[in-house]
Amino acid sequence: MKEFQLKYGCNPNQSPSRIYMKNGQDLPITILNGKPGYINLLDALNSWQLVQELKIATGFAAATSFKHVSPAGAAIGTPMSDDLKKVCYIDDLNITSEVALAYAKARGADRMSSYGDWVALSDTCDEQTATILKREVSDGIIAPGYTEKALEILKTKKRGNYNIIKIDESYVPDEIESKEVFGVTFEQKRNNLTITKDLFNNIVTKNIDIPKNAILDLIISMITLKYTQSNSVCYVKNGMAIGIGAGQQSRVHCTRLAGNKADIFWLRQHPKVMCLPFLSNIGRAQRDNFIDIYTSQNDTEFLKDDNWKQLFLAKPEPLTMQEKIAWISQQKDVALGSDAFFPFDDNIERAKQSGVKYIAQPGGSIRDDDVIEACNKYGIVMAFTKCRLFHH
Repeated sequence: MKEFQLKYGCNPNQSPSRIYMKNGQDLPITILNGKPGYINLLDALNSWQLVQELKIATGFAAATSFKHVSPAGAAIGTPMSDDLKKVCYIDDLNITSEVALAYAKARGADRMSSYGDWVALSDTCDEQTATILKREVSDGIIAPGYTEKALEILKTKKRGNYNIIKIDESYVPDEIESKEVFGVTFEQKRNNLTITKDLFNNIVTKNIDIPKNAILDLIISMITLKYTQSNSVCYVKNGMAIGIGAGQQSRVHCTRLAGNKADIFWLRQHPKVMCLPFLSNIGRAQRDNFIDIYTSQNDTEFLKDDNWKQLFLAKPEPLTMQEKIAWISQQKDVALGSDAFFPFDDNIERAKQSGVKYIAQPGGSIRDDDVIEACNKYGIVMAFTKCRLFHH
């Protein structure tokens, strides 16, 4: 297939729209089902690069949950605890495959943002992964292959219109890329930087101890940032991005946004949240919406009078601010990556609140000394990568 006609571009008024190869070659994708749109395909091609790099860098199957050209979650297929399986809504399934575990974690990190996601898998989509996807609201998927059973399951989604794309995993784009903005053509070398553990050799803090698992998390953080709209910051723990702050004009707002997402992820595992007595007919999306309110806002309005009867068998106890702070304070050894330098130490102060122990950032601010001093105050390890990862 040399080109594909789209219904419209970013918006319905932007028609005609198509994708094609300027060199006249075939597209590196095959559309197996559905009719993906302009934004779907932007998500597909960006998300594929992310998981392909994660697989190469870590050796594990990788997955990402993409929304509006940035990841909502990304993860590798390492084992999950029973509590994490419950948080990710797969505790009733016997999930054992790496690629399925990777997607369960990528989807489960920020379920509010992942609603209606685009999925990318580094490996062949198997029946277990398709079974998880079958019951989630999702726009489409890209993977290097699909088992027969997985395809059968996925083709039942969205009344048979679920977007399924197969990518040629051997495809390598040209070194030079271009795009047009307002009739002006921009051209640059592709960002084909390879992210490895060597990126974290330049440690600038007093604490220089980064264990192997933290190195792995920092790699995941930096590769995730490479395909996240800038400015961006990414928190990672145990092979799973748990908070991504994308597209903010201020660096500290990235850190706050990602940190707040990480906090909500931790709070989803609080005993009071895990035991919320939802009615059996309450779906995942409604549960997620209430949990987001319950963990991040003042829930007293919803719980007063008889409002709670809309969702619960019994009235839940409030989750107090003191309980939230105490629970979040137990989290530790979180890795954090930033796609550009931290201009002020306020980023470190906010990161510490969410359990950050390891940081990778380019360095180069006139206030680097202040940032390093803040890290030293908390025993945080920080590496200067000297590598900016802006993505637009």
